Amino acid sequence: MASVFESVNDASLRSYLFWSSVLVLKMLLMSPLTSLTRVRKMAFANPEDASAVSKKLKPKLDDPDVERVRRAHLNDLENILPFFVIGFLYLLTNPAPFMAINLFRAVAVSRILHTLVYAVVVVPQPARFLAFMGAMVPTAYMALQTILYFMV
Repeated sequence: MASVFESVNDASLRSYLFWSSVLVLKMLLMSPLTSLTRVRKMAFANPEDASAVSKKLKPKLDDPDVERVRRAHLNDLENILPFFVIGFLYLLTNPAPFMAINLFRAVAVSRILHTLVYAVVVVPQPARFLAFMGAMVPTAYMALQTILYFMV
């Protein structure tokens, strides 16, 4: 009996691994971005962090710029982590390499653009919505294709 893993195309797998690694690095960079924004705005969440800068400084949990970066990071967790799972499962459906490679690329580029227009250089809507949908639609497509492929 042939293993389901034997049908995985090497180019598609390499693309998935590359773009997933790019997205992991992008998510890892969100923590330093939050920290830099906290320092720039002097908006520390913990008393010990605030007092390390100035004894008079109090914690501040409602800075809009810090919260924007934190929401962008949370949005990554809510959307990139499911992509890791469904992207791998989609590979098991033996998709056309051109399609798989471009779906993975679209998700990664859209998630990077989403962070840029949401947390780095704030751009008015619909920029964030379009970047969000640029990743959501391919991820949903991969999920649907995977369900249909493995449906019993």
